[in-house]
Amino acid sequence: MKIGFIGLGNMGAPMAGHLLKAGHEVIVYNRTAEKTQLLIQQGARRAETVAHACDAEIVITMLADDQALESVSYGDKKILETLAKGSTHVSCSTISVALSDRLTGDHRRVGQHFVSAPVFGRPEAAAAAKLVVVAAGDPAAINTCQPIFDTIGQRTFRFGDKPSNANLVKLSGNFLIMSVIESLSEALALVGKGGLDQREYLDFLTSTLFNAPIYKTYGKLAIEREFQHVGFSAPLGLKDVRLALQAAESLRVSLPVADLVRNRFLTLLANGGESLDWSAISQIPARDAGLK
Repeated sequence: MKIGFIGLGNMGAPMAGHLLKAGHEVIVYNRTAEKTQLLIQQGARRAETVAHACDAEIVITMLADDQALESVSYGDKKILETLAKGSTHVSCSTISVALSDRLTGDHRRVGQHFVSAPVFGRPEAAAAAKLVVVAAGDPAAINTCQPIFDTIGQRTFRFGDKPSNANLVKLSGNFLIMSVIESLSEALALVGKGGLDQREYLDFLTSTLFNAPIYKTYGKLAIEREFQHVGFSAPLGLKDVRLALQAAESLRVSLPVADLVRNRFLTLLANGGESLDWSAISQIPARDAGLK
């Protein structure tokens, strides 16, 4: 399959690499061209422009936010203008429900397919091809893309023929991850202030009722304070909680915990946390408790 891949960050680069290893013809584009070099050495073709990356059956975008996706989708020689009729744009980005709906309509008007397929998993999961793919869109288009999803991930979940359904699932899932980081951090602050060993406490939690990857991963990060190794940056965490709140407001749903988490991110960023992993919000309850 001939695939264009736009966006080669911590997640996009290993995803594109797996597609190459699976035997697909991959054309890669990144705003910073140096990030294409390793994939070129592995057999990818470099696209000098977005339009060149659209010379494919499927173009995949893995970008940071709405603005980045809009910048490659709209305008002269961008995706909507250059992707062939009948071809498919697969967005793996975490974007707003509103932008997903707009792209769905705009692609349909020019005879293209749009599939939302955001992924769950940190860069380590992307490197191991263990992402979880959440897909929504035209069933025939998703069927065409399924070999791609099978290559980059361990399982694909389908949520209907409206692409923005997948974006709502992704935003709600990220909101839950943030909520776990917050509540687990508060619990760790409580037992830590009480003089208990936090590592023993986390082992107890994750060996019993909370035996789940999310508690193991973020509990370890909170205790070890491994925030310089950025799997998902704090500014992106703030972006995602804002998008979750926007979606909730449009649907008239109250998310009081999301408001709290949003304020945690604002506090972190106001105190120099721009370059840290989003799990660094876990230190705010500890600080408020007077723990060092």
